[in-house]
Amino acid sequence: MEAAGEARSAAPAPADEEPRAKAPGDRRCSSSAEEAALEVSWVQGFSKKNFGFINNQTVCYPCGNYILFLNIETKKTTVLQCQTGQVGAFAANRNSQVLAFSDRKLNPVIYIYTFPELNKLAELKGNAQLDYTLLAFSFTGPYVASYSSIPEFVLSVWNWQENILLCSETQPGVTATSLTFNPMNWQQLCFVNESSLTIWHIERNNDEHHLKQNPVKLPDGQGSVSPRKDLFFPVSHSEDPYYGPDLPVSAIAGLVGDEAETFMEGILFFYHVKGLQYEMKICADILQPISSLIFSPDYTILLLVTDQGTVYTYKPAQSGEVVKLLDACSSCFLAADFLTPGNKYCVSVTISGEVQVWLLEDGTCLSKLNIDIEATAMACCPSSNSVAVGTKRGQIYFLDVTKVEAPRVVHRIFLSKFPVLSLHYDQSGQFLIARATEGHIFILDARPSKLFQVLGYVVLADEVLDLSVASDFKNDLVEVVVLLKVAEVQRATLEIFCLSSALTTDNDKYVNAQGMLNASAIKKEQYDLDYPLSSAVRLKDNIVYGYCTCAPFICKYHLSEENMLEDPSVFLSEKRTPSNQFGPGFLCLSPNSRWLASAAKDGVLFIYHTFTMDILAQKHSHSYQGGGIRSVVFSLDGKFILVNGENDGALVCLKWKKIKKTEVKEAAFHWQSLLAILNKPTLNENIVLKSMAEWQFDPESTSESLPEEKFKEAPVKSSNVEVTEEDGNITSLYSASTNDMTWIGQKIKKVIREETQRFANQKKELQMGIKKLRKTIQKMMLENEQVPDIEKLEQHEFNLDIEEQERAQAEAEREVARARKEIEMENLANRYLQDVIKHECWDAMCVKGRAVKCFRMACEVKNYPLKGHSEEELETLEKVLRLKKIETADLKVQKKNLETESETVLPKEEGEKAEEAMADDSASDCLIGSLSSQYGGDTSILYHQWDLHTREQKVNQIVLLKDIIYKVKTAFNKEFDIVAQQKEQEIARVKERNLRIREILAQLDLQVEVWEPALTDDEIPEQALTVQDSEIKVEKYLTQQEREKAEMLAKLEMERHLAAMDNERLRALNDMMGGVLEIKKEDILKMDIPPPPFISKPEHVWSDEEKKIFREHEKKVKQLNEEKENYRRALENELKKLEASIQETTQNFDETVCKLSERKVKIEMVIYQEELKIVNLIYALLLDEELDTREVGLHNFLMKKEKDKVKTARTIQTTKNKIEAYIDTYENAIVEEKNLECGFTKEFADVPANLFDELFQLYKHRPKTPMTEILHDTANPYGDGSGSAEDYKDALTLLMKAMDKLDSPEHMPNGLDLPMWEHFCLARRNKMESEELVKWMALTLAEMQAFLQRRMDDNEKIKSEIEDIFQELTWLQEEKMKLQLNLTVQFLLKQGQVELESTEIPDYSDAILINKSVIEELNCSIMAQGQKKIASMVECKEFSKGIFQLEWEHKKMRMQIDDLKQKARDIVTLPISKDRQLFLTVLNYDSRIAHHISVMEETLGIMDKLHKKNVKNRQKRIKELEKCISLKEEANYELSLELKEMLVSVSERRHIFEAADTRHVSEKIAKQRYREILKQKHLRGLVKEQEEQFEILQAEVERLKSRTFPIL
Repeated sequence: MEAAGEARSAAPAPADEEPRAKAPGDRRCSSSAEEAALEVSWVQGFSKKNFGFINNQTVCYPCGNYILFLNIETKKTTVLQCQTGQVGAFAANRNSQVLAFSDRKLNPVIYIYTFPELNKLAELKGNAQLDYTLLAFSFTGPYVASYSSIPEFVLSVWNWQENILLCSETQPGVTATSLTFNPMNWQQLCFVNESSLTIWHIERNNDEHHLKQNPVKLPDGQGSVSPRKDLFFPVSHSEDPYYGPDLPVSAIAGLVGDEAETFMEGILFFYHVKGLQYEMKICADILQPISSLIFSPDYTILLLVTDQGTVYTYKPAQSGEVVKLLDACSSCFLAADFLTPGNKYCVSVTISGEVQVWLLEDGTCLSKLNIDIEATAMACCPSSNSVAVGTKRGQIYFLDVTKVEAPRVVHRIFLSKFPVLSLHYDQSGQFLIARATEGHIFILDARPSKLFQVLGYVVLADEVLDLSVASDFKNDLVEVVVLLKVAEVQRATLEIFCLSSALTTDNDKYVNAQGMLNASAIKKEQYDLDYPLSSAVRLKDNIVYGYCTCAPFICKYHLSEENMLEDPSVFLSEKRTPSNQFGPGFLCLSPNSRWLASAAKDGVLFIYHTFTMDILAQKHSHSYQGGGIRSVVFSLDGKFILVNGENDGALVCLKWKKIKKTEVKEAAFHWQSLLAILNKPTLNENIVLKSMAEWQFDPESTSESLPEEKFKEAPVKSSNVEVTEEDGNITSLYSASTNDMTWIGQKIKKVIREETQRFANQKKELQMGIKKLRKTIQKMMLENEQVPDIEKLEQHEFNLDIEEQERAQAEAEREVARARKEIEMENLANRYLQDVIKHECWDAMCVKGRAVKCFRMACEVKNYPLKGHSEEELETLEKVLRLKKIETADLKVQKKNLETESETVLPKEEGEKAEEAMADDSASDCLIGSLSSQYGGDTSILYHQWDLHTREQKVNQIVLLKDIIYKVKTAFNKEFDIVAQQKEQEIARVKERNLRIREILAQLDLQVEVWEPALTDDEIPEQALTVQDSEIKVEKYLTQQEREKAEMLAKLEMERHLAAMDNERLRALNDMMGGVLEIKKEDILKMDIPPPPFISKPEHVWSDEEKKIFREHEKKVKQLNEEKENYRRALENELKKLEASIQETTQNFDETVCKLSERKVKIEMVIYQEELKIVNLIYALLLDEELDTREVGLHNFLMKKEKDKVKTARTIQTTKNKIEAYIDTYENAIVEEKNLECGFTKEFADVPANLFDELFQLYKHRPKTPMTEILHDTANPYGDGSGSAEDYKDALTLLMKAMDKLDSPEHMPNGLDLPMWEHFCLARRNKMESEELVKWMALTLAEMQAFLQRRMDDNEKIKSEIEDIFQELTWLQEEKMKLQLNLTVQFLLKQGQVELESTEIPDYSDAILINKSVIEELNCSIMAQGQKKIASMVECKEFSKGIFQLEWEHKKMRMQIDDLKQKARDIVTLPISKDRQLFLTVLNYDSRIAHHISVMEETLGIMDKLHKKNVKNRQKRIKELEKCISLKEEANYELSLELKEMLVSVSERRHIFEAADTRHVSEKIAKQRYREILKQKHLRGLVKEQEEQFEILQAEVERLKSRTFPIL
């Protein structure tokens, strides 16, 4: 271990613990170890793990590898370092001023240190393998408790003074959250985990210690402590005839062993109790969650530690405000750097964006600034007091730190969307190089006078691993070394480019329009190295050092042609130095290039000489557990090194403890020379930096992104569709608002805008030409449509740009192919899902689920989908059936044997029971408990319900019941299949009849819809698996081959159709006879007799022949009409018969389906009956399993208690033997003490009698019992917690100190010589030591006897618990027998035989079974009497209704009479008011009303003004009163301060009074002070009365004023 801190408070580390400079495996570091060494200057950070007081004014807390000690008064910090790694558990003892902490290595050790010396007292080595989680010191005594984590979970108690492990106890799997000793008794230890609180008692038996557990019963939410339920041994065993015995939760959960005993339910308790009452007082509000509260040792200061790491102090006695003591960082440190000139201040930044400024001398935090954004990099500018902070969003914030007490943000640049990975300044402070992702490197002007202008950027091909900058002052160049990662090659690439100062003066010459630097301007060079590297730095003379990733060594390269391989592009490493580190690492070069720092994940920092690569120094500043080292930076003068941890939250400042003077001189010379170069630029730039305004985010401005460029956007209008779309595509790329636009985006936008403005005229001309050309083409296409087909041009012939068209078509085809591929993949996934569902829910079913519906009714019946029996199920069923046959045959053989033996006669009842079990056929359905035998189930194979005693029988019965259910469902499915087939036949018949019906309707020329039955998807579920063409709503996609085939088939069909139409014979037949050779009967309705040709002539011009022909024509027409009518009637009759036939057959089928539905309901009932049996059997098996689990748990618990009993008995016997031996020693001590008193008389027998009596009195005299000094003004609520036998040594030491006064010669009696007095004092001391020894032995004996009594009580308790376990086991066996004999039997009872009022199962001990007819007859008689009563009540109701109606009419008439009388009275006595008179007499009544309203408004205005005036007066008065109140408060505050001072003076004077015994003076002063207090009290009362009178008089004046001047 090593302690480091201030020169005044830090103690030097022991010689044997100095850090070794010699690295393992490197012999050259032996000489340099004597030349240089590093030490810790200061450490900052707060890990939020733990916090504690080491004394009244100093707090301590762990941070990474260090423990920090902070003085509350001086704010100075002292550091103690743990060299073995990160600090783990931590605790501080404020009484003994010692601290303990553990490291986080394999087999960790607990270290004990003193404060303020910081000397190591002890190392406690236990059996922990991984880590300690908690440490706690006792308030009294040298004891410390520890708790280890996985895998031990051991609670241990140590004596740290003697380095002894006193006792330990294992708690498997328990995660502790707090560990505390009782302040009044060190033998009580409070242990808190996530769900419970336990008090561990440390019992002592002389030199033995034992830990005994005592769980604490926490109160509930209302604060009351209720009796806790024992979850392993219930208080009572309530039994239920159906649900079985009441078992503990552990048995139900199936837990056995320790899990069953420690099983707890998840209950959260919260309580806040003060004494016996609830009390709440708000002392302070810090607006942050408080994680812990810690009192100082004198209980005058309270520390408040928040979740964010901030620490406040609060003094409860003074009841003041909280004071911020430590404002820790909200997250881990990201980076740190030195502020120019590099010897006074340093700056750090956290990941959350919090920037801190530290004093380099002692690490004092000077200021803090939070930019509220996630930071990724930070660097300080050498040429000005500015700080650059990079963010994850690609922004860089620039901070002004010219005033270290008040840093501020002055500028922000938004480079790109890529996160900023690192920031680097060159030594001259001219350039800022920002490294981003994807190979982007930005170059910025680092000077505030140039407003941090972005000069350009470079894009590298590969991923950038590291970047370093080297300045060449002679050539005025800055070399940037970039390390690249080459994919798929175990090598590294190094790219080096140079930046000249001309880049800042003439920037446009070296960058293109997009802002990218020209390759010729930066002179880029590339080197391929032979090893993969993670970091690289460059020195002068083309020397490069790289940290290798594949092996732990540092490679040295000389970039010259001599070091190339045969492959001219690969450079060989000149030298490889072992780094003695593990994990990924990096390198850092000092400003003078003399020292090379190497850091890695192991947390060890190595400093090498750059020329010899000898190890100059090393420091274990961080640890592997904390993630190692994140960053390292040297100060410009080389005196300090800032090292930042990865995840431990520690920022360490190292300084040289020992180094060669030549090294110091070289570093100082380089620093002075650098300052000579930078002094003038720094002064000028700081002036500019101070003048810059503080940056504020302005959404309307873009100056923070591109300050050197301000331009206006010129909107470009387009005149046609094509150009508009093109412009829209361009602007969509850069349509983001300017405040979100990056520097690169603005550059690109500017280029596009300039090109648009430059070519605006040409673009406009092109647009106009394209517009004209399009019109011309459209005109040509329109003319092309009007020419003949042979002259028409194809569509593609009008395309002017064939290549563009082909490109667009190719792009469209690619997009179509991509979309088709996506659709195909989606379809493939859907088909796979379909196959899975079909396999699980369709193919696996031997009987598919389907339904049968009625034709005319809303009735539907579904079958039972069934899966086929698996081979395992069939084997199990076959095995059970075989076993059942064997048992049945065995029962028959036993029955025959019983019948043949005449000596053995079964009792009558047992014989009947056996006969019922043997003859299953004779058993009724009532006893079987189901009707399965009536619906296809074979119940003869089942066990009798009274014979299911064993577990195997119940399991077999479940298998048989499941088989019966399967058979019942199968039988129903057969009936269902018959009905389904019948429906298909009926549908076929209906379709045949519908054909004839359609023919009849066509002949009758009737438009009637024919009912056509069809099977639905539920009846034919296979249809759901087949997609019909009609279901596809979109056009089917056809390939080119399919389209050609479809066109060919359509062409052949058309030719065949044309060939069929071109038939002369058919055409002649159609023309002559309508296409038929003979007239059918059904065509009679279409027949028509043509009229004679002379029908158009007038009837009087007809000839006789024509008249005769007409009469014959009429006769034929009449005859034809009669035939048509007869045929129509015949068709109608046939139609009715067909419809009636369809109706009848469908109704018959519907009745069949209804019967099938009723049968299914009964089958469902049967299935539920069997399933109820299965549920009862499963519940019985579950109860049996729970009882078995409970029995195993009890046996395990019994074995554990028997072991405890044997152990306790052995402890009792051992303790008795020890007590007997100790009693002998104690009695010998008592005898020896008495012998000393007897020996006194003999030793001083020659002393004169008068002197002997006086000496004997002095020999018996004892000083007052010395007490530990306690300050009277302390706020410690705990008194002296001593009183145990452990305090014997301290009490004896204090007693001997008190005896020093009595042994002085001034107490020597007169006449006694000095040698005799000295002999007397020695004898008296021996006597007192003997008495104290007897007292201590008496306390130890009492403690041993108490320990024996407790063990004997434990033994009796264990015996009682063992008896309880035996009783529980006995009860459990009885319950198991009851469960096997008390079976659940299912009966079938007819409806009405049992009536229940509730769902609970009643007690059937007094129940009877009666016939249903008795109840039905009684119900019939009750219904008849009820109907008679209802008839009489209806008759009475009708009669009463008539009476009520007459009364209502009479009342209505009387009310009408009263209304008429009242109207007449009102007319006679109608009054005329003054308003009505005015309305009647005044001509202009409205103007009069308006005038009155205006007067009222004026009055209201005057009153409003008066009210406002009064309000102002009242407000003025209130302000005066507030001023008076503030003055009074200030006076009261001064008086309170005087009162506090007076109280202090009173206490001082009281002490003086007690010392000087000046009672009369104090009484006089007290009386005078009392009179002054009374006088002040009288004056206060008088002032209060006068104020009240003044207020009364003022109120009276206001009242009189308002009364005298009411208008005001």
